[in-house]
Amino acid sequence: MSAGGGMKDMPGHVAIIMDGNGRWASLRGQPRSAGHRQGVEALRRTVRAASGMGIGVLTLYSFSTENWSRPAAEVRFLLELLRRYIRTDVADLHRANVRIMVIGDREGLEPSLRGMFEEAEALTRENTALKLVIAFNYGGRQEITRAVRALAHKVAAGKIAPDDITPAVIGNHLDTGGLPEPDLLIRTGGEQRLSNYLLWQCAYTEFVFIPDYWPDFDADRLHQAVETYRLRDRRFGGLTAQTA
Repeated sequence: MSAGGGMKDMPGHVAIIMDGNGRWASLRGQPRSAGHRQGVEALRRTVRAASGMGIGVLTLYSFSTENWSRPAAEVRFLLELLRRYIRTDVADLHRANVRIMVIGDREGLEPSLRGMFEEAEALTRENTALKLVIAFNYGGRQEITRAVRALAHKVAAGKIAPDDITPAVIGNHLDTGGLPEPDLLIRTGGEQRLSNYLLWQCAYTEFVFIPDYWPDFDADRLHQAVETYRLRDRRFGGLTAQTA
């Protein structure tokens, strides 16, 4: 349905900030690693639910550029969890016709990890169901900086004129170039901020903040967030029939 005409269509692109693994574990007297392990289970539930709901793109904030400042042992554990997830789940995702994409800065990452990303992307490149976008070593400001730098090099080389740089051109030079902008962003854990996530892309995204920690996230919570989105009146700076 059109904006302002009652319930809207399903969101085509859902982005999630998966927050609260450590606090979930602390509440239970468990180490943070236990929360991260349960967070992977929540990830699996969410991917299945999003695919079943017909969502086209699911983008997950798995590891930010700022997460490197965490204790070294925790960083090592998170990286190993990611490797384990790729090794154990990519084949199942491929059979489910899910396409895997990884965004973020790959410079400086361990070659073995870069290789795993590239293999997963190559294996699933032709899949046509859900696009699962993993934001790893990702920061929105850093992404915009890379895009601006690439455009500056093109201007300097005479490949593009400064006046040809439009919002659409900048968008195409971002890590998410070619993907639709998020319709809905969900953040778990009770915090209400973007934390350097998809800053350009979320200009007109609807936000849903929920208090539940990420390890408790499931299909029901995803459905609830989507239903909240579908009740919103999205005007994109203009007017709808309800507000005109």
